[in-house]
Amino acid sequence: MPARPVPRLLALLLAAAGGLVADLAFPDTGIWVLAPVGVAMLFLAGNRDAPWWNALLGVVWGVTFFLRHIQWAQYAVGDVPWIALSVLEAFFVGAVMLVWTWVRRVPRIGRSVLLQVLSFSTLFVAGEVARSAVPFGGFPWGRLAFSQAESALGRLAWVAGAPLVSFAVAAAGALLAVAVLAMLRVQLITVGASLIAAVAILAVGLAVPLGTQAESGTLAVGAVQGNVSKPGLDAFENRREVLTNHVDGTYSLLDSVDQGDLDIVLWPENGSDYDPQVDAEAARDIDDAAAAVGAPILVGAQEFPESGGRYNVGLLWEPGVGVVDRYAKQHPAPFAEYIPIRELVRPFSSAVDLVTRDMIAGTEVGVVDLDSERLGRTVSIGDVICFEIAYDGLVRDSVAAGAEMLVVQTNNASFGPTAESTQQLAMSQIRAMETGRATVQISTVGVSAVIAPNGTVVSRTGLFTHEQMIEDVALRTSTTPAVAIGPAVPWVVLAATLALLVAAAGAGAQRRRERAAEVTGRGAPRSRPSAGRSAPKK
Repeated sequence: MPARPVPRLLALLLAAAGGLVADLAFPDTGIWVLAPVGVAMLFLAGNRDAPWWNALLGVVWGVTFFLRHIQWAQYAVGDVPWIALSVLEAFFVGAVMLVWTWVRRVPRIGRSVLLQVLSFSTLFVAGEVARSAVPFGGFPWGRLAFSQAESALGRLAWVAGAPLVSFAVAAAGALLAVAVLAMLRVQLITVGASLIAAVAILAVGLAVPLGTQAESGTLAVGAVQGNVSKPGLDAFENRREVLTNHVDGTYSLLDSVDQGDLDIVLWPENGSDYDPQVDAEAARDIDDAAAAVGAPILVGAQEFPESGGRYNVGLLWEPGVGVVDRYAKQHPAPFAEYIPIRELVRPFSSAVDLVTRDMIAGTEVGVVDLDSERLGRTVSIGDVICFEIAYDGLVRDSVAAGAEMLVVQTNNASFGPTAESTQQLAMSQIRAMETGRATVQISTVGVSAVIAPNGTVVSRTGLFTHEQMIEDVALRTSTTPAVAIGPAVPWVVLAATLALLVAAAGAGAQRRRERAAEVTGRGAPRSRPSAGRSAPKK
């Protein structure tokens, strides 16, 4: 799309402001429509035909976005890890803008607004897919999709998961940028068409059917948010206090229900920082609480195998029996729950030594089986622990394995009063829509919530409060399109990106040939007609 290049200073300002604007679409601010606006500002800033300059603009956009978006990392572990992670993630945005500049040089793409919008959106999603996988298993936080939990666009997750939602946000943003550029050139038809298309994308999710009715019965669920005495990394200094808080919260459920009324009680990650399988006092406290309420408890705990390391587990504890099923977290968080390349990182931050025992990854899909006496059958519950909610495959695998509802056990105590917990809640809402499963996010300190299969928050707690929730949760067995085709979606995105790169390489080679031919044509000596000799006059 030919357009006068944005002056470099203005481009830098646009990129920096665009990252900040995009972050305002996420909780706690939550003005979801600002996500495409932030993307549009990046698109406009990078309209100069200068690949490495545009890559720099992408990094600037990414740095301003991530520094604000994951400020909870600064609260938890300090400046150096927070800045390092923000810059690392920003380089993925820079790579997107670099490739985008090459791709739009393809003549057919450069002449077509539609192809530009589709290409840019595909590349943006490819960047999200890449940074969700590498390095060290990736970091999916801050994907555009996770800003749309309260918008119609979020409903598109039911069709093809978070990648489709991010694609739609990026496409709407590109269309807004196209409208601005067309306005500057007084191309009113293009302005109108682009704006209409952008609005249509923002509204198309309303056509997606999101069922909420129970398909295989309901579970009466109690969820306990025990709270801690102080936030931050020292929140679990008194581990017995945290366990006691959750035991007391379980007894408090009996203020609202009678013994035996509940089918299951949910505790958060680290609800017991002791392993009740080896700690007799913890086992007695948990078993007494389970017996009093008359229901099994899904306990968040730690296991410490003799071989070393530790597991982050959800233990299904049946009163009078003990552990009848377990799930071990499959994706420990690098530099938080385990430290890769510890010796290389230590000179930059002593925070690595706060993790004294590295967490081991579990190998089983996140499902625990509850024998429900009331329903007369086994109910499969999808268990997702903390940051795992951000990873598409882990959640999808639980549902594909038969999960009829989802539980997100999380511990947000380390992040204090930041937006980390509400950002995580938005992810849980997207997952509910994606999988068609009711979802319970239960945290040590909040925010905890019960979410209907259509992403609607049914009940919710505050932050750093001692609260309980009781809800009848719909069980569902149908398979959404997103769960069915989900494994193929990233590969489709990457294949499309590869095709764009091949087209860009071909266009680049053609440009070089044309330039070489042009230079050769200018440098060749011009042929002159032979003058010859005049015949001698007689």
